Amino acid sequence: MEFVTDRDQYPDLRVNIGGLALRNPVMTASGTFGYAREFENLLNLHRLGAVIVKGISLEPRPGNPPQRIVETPCGMLNAIGLQNVGVERFIAEKMSYLAGIDVPVVVNILGDTVEEYRMLSERLRGVEGIAALEVNISCPNVKKGGVAFGTDPAMAAAVTEAVKGAADVPVMVKLSPNVADIAAMARAVEGAGADSISLINTLIGMAVDVKRRKPVLANVIGGLSGPAIKPVALRMVYQASRAVNIPVIGIGGIETTEDALEFLLAGATAIQVGTANFINPRVSEELVDGLGAYVKTQKLSSVRELIGALEV
Repeated sequence: MEFVTDRDQYPDLRVNIGGLALRNPVMTASGTFGYAREFENLLNLHRLGAVIVKGISLEPRPGNPPQRIVETPCGMLNAIGLQNVGVERFIAEKMSYLAGIDVPVVVNILGDTVEEYRMLSERLRGVEGIAALEVNISCPNVKKGGVAFGTDPAMAAAVTEAVKGAADVPVMVKLSPNVADIAAMARAVEGAGADSISLINTLIGMAVDVKRRKPVLANVIGGLSGPAIKPVALRMVYQASRAVNIPVIGIGGIETTEDALEFLLAGATAIQVGTANFINPRVSEELVDGLGAYVKTQKLSSVRELIGALEV
């Protein structure tokens, strides 16, 4: 990947995430950017650091019945139910387009058992255009009574080890915030071989229709995202980045350049933009411009000078 490093014209925004080289720290969060093609006429995909596609499972999933999304103060609740086309259709129908964009493509994977995660990782080996895997461990383990993999360090480590053992690309593990000790979760997946970690996934929430006296979401509970969760996300990124030696990717309520800078200063090597994509489809490209302008005006040699530079 060619890159001009004359910072007077082209600020150095390059970062490396556990072997995955990015031209800048701005990634799109899984579940908010489809399979990238949906956004091709809305922004310049080739200017992004990386694209993370909608989560993929072994078999297609229809998702939950409506209502599946509800707006909340400073955010939104979603209970989509991990709807996706399944790995075979993903490879056959989506990867040819994704392989053609000049941006690393990260495939988010999900499963109900450790074996499903391993099988997904194995099936995606050698598929042209895949630069890394992101492992969604917020899924329920059907063999352990529905307890989410991401709430137990041992289960999270087991999934990570299985995926890493079968993968031929860097493995990023996406951590759930619905835990008592995020640092322990981060150390568990690092110890199992994760090349990087991303956090946070959505917080658990719900909304009530007082007129009908019923939950707004058909699934009753859903995942809370958007600016409302940013303070929690920042805190967890700060704690996780100090607990591990692998790169951390920050997620949660990022809408502005200042938001992105907060995460970098707190210890994130890169960031993911999620809910903001629904409000402003060009937001990721605008963040690239904003970070570049900041690096230039601050006369920094590169954006990497900001990573973990928070003074406490």
